[in-house]
Amino acid sequence: MDPAFSSTYLRGLMGTFNEMSERLMDHLEKTADTKTPVIMHDLVNCVTLDVICKVAFGVDLNFLKQTDSPFQNAVELCLKGMVFDLRDPFFALYPKNWKTVQQVKDAVKLLRTTGEKWIQNRKTAIVNGENVPKDILTQILKTAEEENVNSAKDHEQMLDNFVTFFIAGQETTANQLSFAIMELGRHPEIYKRAKAEVDEILGTKGDISYEDLGKFTYLSQVLKETLRLYPTAPGTNRWLHEDMVINGLKIPGGCSVAFSSYVSQRMDLYFKDPLKFDPERFDVNAPKPYYCYYPFTLGPRTCLGQVFSQMEAKVVLAKLLQRFEFSLVPGQSFDIKDTGTLRPKSGVICYIKHCS
Repeated sequence: MDPAFSSTYLRGLMGTFNEMSERLMDHLEKTADTKTPVIMHDLVNCVTLDVICKVAFGVDLNFLKQTDSPFQNAVELCLKGMVFDLRDPFFALYPKNWKTVQQVKDAVKLLRTTGEKWIQNRKTAIVNGENVPKDILTQILKTAEEENVNSAKDHEQMLDNFVTFFIAGQETTANQLSFAIMELGRHPEIYKRAKAEVDEILGTKGDISYEDLGKFTYLSQVLKETLRLYPTAPGTNRWLHEDMVINGLKIPGGCSVAFSSYVSQRMDLYFKDPLKFDPERFDVNAPKPYYCYYPFTLGPRTCLGQVFSQMEAKVVLAKLLQRFEFSLVPGQSFDIKDTGTLRPKSGVICYIKHCS
């Protein structure tokens, strides 16, 4: 999959990041200054879905104009199904859970049927000699062709890859953006500093360039600190092939070990005043946490889409700060909802105003 995430290819995605972010800005224009609250998680979720559909699979759906799209709910149900299965292997056996199990199955079927359709359309385009993008879908098909795989099992694996990228490519970025907006709304001094940096770099410029992204020093710190407090994928696991002893505890080989980034990133052993939202922790001169900070995991299995997601998050957040002022609706919860990934329970309800 590396060619679909190369720096050259990612630079070429800036136009799409800008285009999809502008759709959100246009949508917010209609509600700005009306004192009508908006649920920011729902809106940024539409943006990240549009991005992944366009850049990964070559399909433009414009979710902000769809009021009845089933995709957002299907993604959440798939993640819930994963959590139910991991935490209780007997979940599907209880009659009281059968309705939920069926809902999850229907959600999986929707995404796999969609994948089947888009894969077939791309295959047809390739056979007809049409120009196709070097995106994730093309890489999936190219790998299958190189390895000469075309059995039913191989086809199922292609669909598995489609569903994985469809969910992972948008869900976590939307959640990170929502938490970042929530924390900026809770900390006016951090909000002002982030906005000042954006205004200095962008001014009145419309599109954000690839070079601009590297200048967003403080905005990057805000996004990193967001992932420290709210790692949207709250843990990872590794398979042990042989026995190990860690801190005097013998762990047998042949089993999976889970690591909670949510726990380690909130420990005062590693972070002073760990529950405080403080982007200064990631200042260039600050000590660099490593094995205690891994929102994208570490090592050769680190998240393939890490750079992709952070480029997208910077573009969306920078445009929002440049064009609008936002404030949190009083009285809403700041609790976390666990659906396999972590998201704000309230959805982050905001009032939006044009910049004065």
